[in-house]
Amino acid sequence: MGATIWYLYHSGFALRTEGHFLIFDYWKMDPRGGGLAQGVINPAELADLDVIAFASHAHGDHYSPELLRLGEGIARYRVVLSDDIRPAPGALMVGPGQRLEQPDFVLETLDSTDEGVAFLLEIDGLRIYHAGDLNWWHWEGEPEPYNTGMKEKYQAQIAKLGGRPIDLAFVPVDPRLGEQYLLGIDHLMRTQGVRCVVPMHFGDDVSVVDRLLRDPQSAPYRDRVLALTARGQSATI
Repeated sequence: MGATIWYLYHSGFALRTEGHFLIFDYWKMDPRGGGLAQGVINPAELADLDVIAFASHAHGDHYSPELLRLGEGIARYRVVLSDDIRPAPGALMVGPGQRLEQPDFVLETLDSTDEGVAFLLEIDGLRIYHAGDLNWWHWEGEPEPYNTGMKEKYQAQIAKLGGRPIDLAFVPVDPRLGEQYLLGIDHLMRTQGVRCVVPMHFGDDVSVVDRLLRDPQSAPYRDRVLALTARGQSATI
């Protein structure tokens, strides 16, 4: 089974699978009246689709309450929210370490190393991982015990993926981390069976994606990196 992916901005993505339209961590909703070609979710384009929107945590660069209103005019619209977000009527609320079984999908969550959860979704014959803010956040200048604890927690959470094949993964590559920018994606790609990985969480600094592709450290998995850096840019896997 395949999917078409649209880059919405930062950690926001949309996916069209065989039977669903999926939205992850969407919050930048301008320009108004735009559509997928501009990196904007326009309900008019999705009116006849089965849409599921996911928000990994409450940070403003991952979630907007406007997400709850996008379903007006869509035939079927469901929302899955991390439980650090204010509960919303009809939303499916999930916390870390949970398994949610629905008739058409299975969702597992990991505990973020920042806030909220990461998602592991099985739907339409695909296994999709969206990290949210689960990352190896090694900050220069932090005390060594902090960075050691961060490493241990991140590796422990990634180990819970269990080496299962993952068709598509969305993983932070944050330029603010300096020389440690690729620790999280590198560990994931070297320890888990990821078929295709999309870097995210870089805001406007898209140069970090090219840096990743040129970095000798990424050589073993470079051909599995899918670079989407312009809003509305799409690819099919």
